[in-house]
Amino acid sequence: MKYVLVDGFNLAFRMFHGMPVFSRRDGLPVNAIMGWVRSIWKLQELETPCTIAVFFDKAGSRRHLELHEGYKAHRPEMPEALARQIPFLKEVTPFLGARVVEEEGVEADDLIASAARALAAQGSEVRIASSDKDFAQCVDAHVHLLIPTQAGATKAGWAKLDAVGVQEKFGVPPEKIVDLLSLTGDAVDNIPGVPGVGPKTALAWLLAYGDIAGLLTALDKVEPARFREVLAGARELLRLNQQLIRFRSDFAVDCSAPAKPDDNAARAFFERMEMRAILKTFDQRAEAQLELFE
Repeated sequence: MKYVLVDGFNLAFRMFHGMPVFSRRDGLPVNAIMGWVRSIWKLQELETPCTIAVFFDKAGSRRHLELHEGYKAHRPEMPEALARQIPFLKEVTPFLGARVVEEEGVEADDLIASAARALAAQGSEVRIASSDKDFAQCVDAHVHLLIPTQAGATKAGWAKLDAVGVQEKFGVPPEKIVDLLSLTGDAVDNIPGVPGVGPKTALAWLLAYGDIAGLLTALDKVEPARFREVLAGARELLRLNQQLIRFRSDFAVDCSAPAKPDDNAARAFFERMEMRAILKTFDQRAEAQLELFE
């Protein structure tokens, strides 16, 4: 069995910024919706999963905010034109044969990590579709990462990263991703790293000392020497960063039941949204499906 787990807001933002501006006659923007539909279809074609589950944040992450009240505080507000489309993205997703998963106060990342762990434990193959580098920590023999090959382009496809791919892309294996990001920080999530430490320095340290624990026990050997005192004073920061960046994977998430598309509801939705190009593709897909059984 194979499952695709989609980082919902990550995909929605990419479709919104990557698609040309389209609107319904009454002014409702529909560009993100169009890109969304094409992306779900693309994932179905490429991976042929038994189920696609799409995960959304809902009302922030309690555990992250308890640790760091400034978590994600610097993120700009969602564009109003995208915010108007989010309810429609969630509405059309089940019609396409995919599930919507969200839980009050729990970040989508933690839900995805929990679902991936549970499904992998059952022997299933899991694909996580997201451009967020944090998900590299989830990669193992059963869980691979799907990253877009071109931002916002629904026809460009997805590149698959296994553990070897993670090592090649980031310089460390999946189990060291949390340590790498804890040292460098994550500006997108307002997680400050060790002052002055960039990816090259952090990578060199992890290659030399194995992990953050090994690094902190060898401060007298660390180069450049100016960082020895800096790291000594950053112990608490690094501990906090590890907690913020490492996903929780113990939430109860059940997305194993296959989801079935509702073609009638999908067609009615596309007509209501006045998506003529999507309707044309929808009909072509339906014809191709019929030919398979003739």
